[in-house]
Amino acid sequence: MKQMLLNLIPSPAEAIAQWWQRDEANSYDKLFLVLLVLVLAVGIIMVTSASVPVAERLHGNPLHFTIRHLVYLLIGFAAAYMVLNVPVSWWHNTNLLLLMLALVLLIAVLLFGRNVNGSTRWLALGPINIQAAEPAKLFFFVYLSSYLVRKHEEVRENIKGFIKPLIIMFILAVLLLMQPDLGTVIVMFATSVVLLFLAGAKLWQFFCLIFTGLAAIGVLIVYSEYRWRRVTSFLDPWADPFGSGYQLTQSLMAFGRGSWFGQGLGNSVQKLEYLPEAHTDFIFAVIAEETGLVGVFAVLTLLFLLVSRALWIGNKALFKGMSFHGFLAYALAIWIGFQTCVNVGVASGVLPTKGLTLPFISSGGSSLIIMLVAAALLIRIDFEVRLKGRHAISGGPHA
Repeated sequence: MKQMLLNLIPSPAEAIAQWWQRDEANSYDKLFLVLLVLVLAVGIIMVTSASVPVAERLHGNPLHFTIRHLVYLLIGFAAAYMVLNVPVSWWHNTNLLLLMLALVLLIAVLLFGRNVNGSTRWLALGPINIQAAEPAKLFFFVYLSSYLVRKHEEVRENIKGFIKPLIIMFILAVLLLMQPDLGTVIVMFATSVVLLFLAGAKLWQFFCLIFTGLAAIGVLIVYSEYRWRRVTSFLDPWADPFGSGYQLTQSLMAFGRGSWFGQGLGNSVQKLEYLPEAHTDFIFAVIAEETGLVGVFAVLTLLFLLVSRALWIGNKALFKGMSFHGFLAYALAIWIGFQTCVNVGVASGVLPTKGLTLPFISSGGSSLIIMLVAAALLIRIDFEVRLKGRHAISGGPHA
């Protein structure tokens, strides 16, 4: 009897193969979903490994930050489930309301936010702290994608159409710099530049925008003492290894100790309260130390494939004439990809220190939730693109 029951229950490999071949599974991008699950699994493992010492010291519970990470994952999954059931057209129709909400959040955080380490970035909602910049980024990208659909010809032919969304971004940037949060401004600027270029902006406008943006960032760095100190310490962190260069030197030592195959999971020395923010902004350094070059390559490959798949979803949407779907997918993919590059660049000493998390991996409440919402949006976009393709083949109403 027991053997008969065992024969009726498929093995895990058979269950996965059956799921992969089901018609319902063809309604969404299975590869994107698998890559997302793998990246989230890496995040859970590395947050646990990187946070044990600091969690034990601060809270007396070595799994405190792991439990917190899992709670935010559950909240993120709940938010993602709601997004999956909302048509993409709703985001298109409410883009101005979402933009206003972004402005309200950024103003509210300046008036009522919590100050942590000299930055006012968090709004306290009961036991949960919300980093206002995270939803603001998402809402701005929704607005920009909608604008490029509504004013596509104006963007291509008229300088006014090119400048209008940049004025909105400038207002958001001013509010973000008052927190201060230059990292988020850079992510928004880079994503906007690439999206405007993909929308067909003239080449001279594209280069003018890049030069203007770089000049503005340069001015902000030169006239801000702490930003200037970050840049100088980045250029030569060993000049002051126990002062302004401390975080970067500890991160570089973690990379050096990792070698080819790493020290093994849980065996990082730098996370033993030598490396600040080991489970958040500098989690990639712990990955490098514990898993080595092989582990670093594997994690970057997963993130690269995830971003590539998101770009493929956007390209497929544009090919089928679904412009808003395509531009929004591009915006989300560029955002995830650029933020990954900045985080990895900071941890490896290629870029000056910036407070940006590693998407889907770093421990972080608002960032993790919003990234899961972005992933759900990409899955919903792909679902609607596939649905339109099926109706086109069958001669349905959406053909």
